[in-house]
Amino acid sequence: MKYIVLVGDGMADYPIEELGGRTPLETARTPHMDFIARNGRLGKIRTVPEKMTPASDVANMSILGYDPRTYYSGRGPLEAENLGVVLEENDVAFRCNLVTIADEAMQDYSAGHISSKEAAQLIKAIDEKLGNERFKFYPGISYRHLLLVKNGVLQGLDQVACTAPHDILGKKIKDHLPAGKNAQTLLDLMQASRSVLEEQEINHVRVDLKENPANMIWLWGQGKKPRLPSFQEKFGFNGSVISAVDLIKGFGKMIGLEVINVPGATGYYDTNYEGKAIAAIKSLEKKDFVFVHVEAPDEAGHNGDLREKILAIERFDQYIVGGILEAFKNNRNFRILVLPDHATPIPLRTHTADPICFGIFGKGITGRGFAGYSEKEAEKSDLIFEQGHQLMEFFIKSDSA
Repeated sequence: MKYIVLVGDGMADYPIEELGGRTPLETARTPHMDFIARNGRLGKIRTVPEKMTPASDVANMSILGYDPRTYYSGRGPLEAENLGVVLEENDVAFRCNLVTIADEAMQDYSAGHISSKEAAQLIKAIDEKLGNERFKFYPGISYRHLLLVKNGVLQGLDQVACTAPHDILGKKIKDHLPAGKNAQTLLDLMQASRSVLEEQEINHVRVDLKENPANMIWLWGQGKKPRLPSFQEKFGFNGSVISAVDLIKGFGKMIGLEVINVPGATGYYDTNYEGKAIAAIKSLEKKDFVFVHVEAPDEAGHNGDLREKILAIERFDQYIVGGILEAFKNNRNFRILVLPDHATPIPLRTHTADPICFGIFGKGITGRGFAGYSEKEAEKSDLIFEQGHQLMEFFIKSDSA
């Protein structure tokens, strides 16, 4: 039996006037997800527990079958795991974005989706100037990087209130800077980064090319290393994870899944959709479970880019869902689960904690004849998981549905 989970990050949305009151999911051409809806089951799932931040780490932890209320300790440790950064008991890892600040407002949470090559040089300069025995900066992918603070728990830095930069686009940063006891440590680093980055030739060139410069670091998403049972321990078999995003790959590593790196997987609109599907199919020759994550719809939601969000959903459906369904068309011994992790509505340009729709198809799944895959159609379903982490057990262990 093969179990396949396909996540289109942030695909869910609100009805949009420009689309005649439809959502991007309703508007996009998604014949393969519609096939799953017609021949399988739709349902609704709350991936973000009440009072928790609707972040991708929380939501994907739920999807993979782990209750965030029990296991979640922050985004930073998950990204550290994938980067091979070892956290000791009292260390704290922060997500470190390269951002663009203009007129003391958050102009761009990604510094123009800066390339990994450019970003690595900037993070190296930051580490040379601001790093020491307490602080160490590590380069990641594009704008997403890491700060490790040694003994940060003892300094109370795991308790500082921080805000995700994609939640404050266009807003003055003074109202959203790290706050609370010991926050000054972080504020000093963020402020000092501005002068370091201003000196970098890469940023001078970006300005000349009318691209957003990376003119400040933004620290958030901190936490200490969590203690987690393995996926094998919870569900009885192992598998693989495929994503371009450090937090997804890092969580996969933590629970014992093999991380498969796909050439051309960027975490943006231009990601290698087809390559991810091919890698997933190949991994299932030896393993029984694969988790494929695509970031592009979420990025389009944050950018308020309706056209790109619809295109990202269509590519996800064509290359990921369609490619895998085609590979299994003569195999009855599988189940496939397709869903967003959360909504990233175009009007809001940030995540919400709204319940989202999912579709299941395969062995033991009785078709209910839904018209297509969409938020509206899922409202007709009586298959609802208020505690999102319970869906994985249902997906894997239920004899029939």
